[in-house]
Amino acid sequence: MPIFETNALIALVIATVLLSQSIKVVREYERVVLFRLGRFSGVKGPGVFFIIPVIDTVLKIDLRIVTIDVQKQVVITRDNVTVDVDAVIYYRVMDPGKAVIQVENYRVATSLLAQTTLRDVLGQIDLDDLLSKREELNKRLQEILDRHTDPWGIKVTAVTLRDVSLPESMMRAIAKQAEAEREKRSRVILADGELQASKTMTEAARLYGEAPVAIKLRELQTLAEIAREKNLIIVTSGGDVGSSNMVGLTSALNKEQYKGAVANQ
Repeated sequence: MPIFETNALIALVIATVLLSQSIKVVREYERVVLFRLGRFSGVKGPGVFFIIPVIDTVLKIDLRIVTIDVQKQVVITRDNVTVDVDAVIYYRVMDPGKAVIQVENYRVATSLLAQTTLRDVLGQIDLDDLLSKREELNKRLQEILDRHTDPWGIKVTAVTLRDVSLPESMMRAIAKQAEAEREKRSRVILADGELQASKTMTEAARLYGEAPVAIKLRELQTLAEIAREKNLIIVTSGGDVGSSNMVGLTSALNKEQYKGAVANQ
């Protein structure tokens, strides 16, 4: 093979290799940070773009939301209660250039910052607030993390406190407190019912005092309800002696007649 053809073949192979190295393709959710001779040259993508082999270096960044499962952190609340808290952090890269240039490893940095912020913020609140104000704490943690990661080109989209583990002794104390609270509410409701009943009874007594016949009718109604059982001898006093004694004597007479009939048998 002539030397010219050999050189041409070698040049063709080299050109093919260089061309293959110079063509880059990135997906829609990816970006490439380009460095030319060590200097930041811009962000490329998505789609097809060209680089200069050997001279240019690239670093691919994923723009999708990343989830960080923050490990359980031992937190001492402001009222000196030790709890174990874990959370979930959601973030995404907004500026790939800053994420590469401003911080060495933005994933590790964001995770460690989340752990530290979680301990610092929850250590400044009481246990009751930690258990009852989850939404407020989530927003507060998100604002703090977002403010610290903004120079890195990172956007914290959400923070969720997933679990709060209490010591066994504290769980028993909370149960006792809840039971005492329910007992207090029940007593207040009972006392309020007694108050309302007393007011109603006072009003009824006043009405009965204005109309004596009404109290007598009420008495007769009560006697009629009792008489349905047919197992009592009713003797009343006061008021209209005739009607009250008549009911009692009639019941007694019926009972004596019943006993006599049984004895005769």
